[in-house]
Amino acid sequence: MNTVNPAEHTVAILFGQAVTEIPHDLFIPPDALQVVLQSFEGPLDLLLYLIRKQNIDVLDIPMLTITEQYLSYIQQMEQHELDLTAEYLLMAAVLIEIKTRLLLPAPPAEEEEVADPRAELVRRLLAYEQMKLAAAGLDALPRAGRDFGWAWLPVELIAVTQPPQVQVADLTRAWLAILARSQHNRSHNVIKETLSVRAQMSMVLRHLQTRQQCYFTELFCRNDSLALVVTTFIALLELAKEGLVYITQQQTDDPILVRTASNESAEH
Repeated sequence: MNTVNPAEHTVAILFGQAVTEIPHDLFIPPDALQVVLQSFEGPLDLLLYLIRKQNIDVLDIPMLTITEQYLSYIQQMEQHELDLTAEYLLMAAVLIEIKTRLLLPAPPAEEEEVADPRAELVRRLLAYEQMKLAAAGLDALPRAGRDFGWAWLPVELIAVTQPPQVQVADLTRAWLAILARSQHNRSHNVIKETLSVRAQMSMVLRHLQTRQQCYFTELFCRNDSLALVVTTFIALLELAKEGLVYITQQQTDDPILVRTASNESAEH
């Protein structure tokens, strides 16, 4: 007794169960085939579908089978009055030509090998499949408006201009200019002066109280003695060391400015 394999009569798998008979009341919409046929993006897409559907090696295409299946699809499209582009018809002609060349007897053996008529078609199919896979990979990436939305928050950025630090050479030149000016105020009268660095520090801070900043040269009067000039300069350096004042300039070779610490922090 011959046993019948149920798998040979299975027409569909529905919810994991094999369906062996087509229901009599099954309704297939007239436009169903049209939707399937129009889902192909061109003749190469249809041809690649036929090859991959049957797990055929694209490097060894059975032209007789593929050509018959391709022409069958073309015939169905004509029966349903679908618009056939010239590309589909051109591909059909190419397949028929390749099949004919393969059916013809091979020419006598020559020194050079005869090229496989399928080679150009295989090259186009592989290139198309590669581009199709790359396009599918790009389409799988998250896309704004489809997979996520943009959220934005306006933030007002305020650029703070940082004045360049005073170079030692600039400060040295300014100090030498003050010393040179003091040389003209030398006196032969010996007068005892009581000078204090702390007192001059207080004087500099009082000078900056109302203005918050001044030029470096304004801290030295033309009639100041050399000892007073030196004491004032040392007092200014001590204030800068303790962070009570800042010595800055806008650009190189510009006049040097002395600022209070409160003014400097307010600007930043």
